[in-house]
Amino acid sequence: MSDILTMQSIARLVPQGARVLDLGCGDGAMLDLLQRERGCSGYGIEISDADVAACVRRGVNVIQLNLEEGLALFDDASFDVVLQIDTLQHLRNAETMLQETARVGRTGIVAFPNFGHWPNRLAVLRGRMPVTRRLPYQWYDTPNIRVGTYSDFEALARKNGLRILDAFGLQEGREVRFLPNARAGTAVFRIERG
Repeated sequence: MSDILTMQSIARLVPQGARVLDLGCGDGAMLDLLQRERGCSGYGIEISDADVAACVRRGVNVIQLNLEEGLALFDDASFDVVLQIDTLQHLRNAETMLQETARVGRTGIVAFPNFGHWPNRLAVLRGRMPVTRRLPYQWYDTPNIRVGTYSDFEALARKNGLRILDAFGLQEGREVRFLPNARAGTAVFRIERG
């Protein structure tokens, strides 16, 4: 995720000075922002060699790890916040990683492209898979293993005994709290163990 307005909206959910674990941190932009603007510390987890190198260049602590292998190297509640930003849709073990997010962090923040956003619905109604700013790939070359909606995540959180502390959509960096499943391209949830 590189949209600065979206990153700033998510950053506001992270307490000042928090110890953060960023799962699938990419080039480290989010953790860098949290370090500079919120006084946070912590680690990013990333598998890509190029992104690990980008994190190092930014001065972001990074561990090269395949998230499909889990987070066994971290104790329960070892971080104040665990971020899972644009990661869930890429994982085969999404439900397990959601449980691990809640186990390793006192709270978790999960954000993903919301397939329920009205332009996506319109594309499917027209018989096509959507290609949008948040879902910029053709169906045959997407890195996403799955797509989900705001409402799907609410049900998944309940199924896994997680408590939703805050939930909203983001559209062009603006919070959407009225009908976020239809009106926002990004779903954002702040969760904890139930």
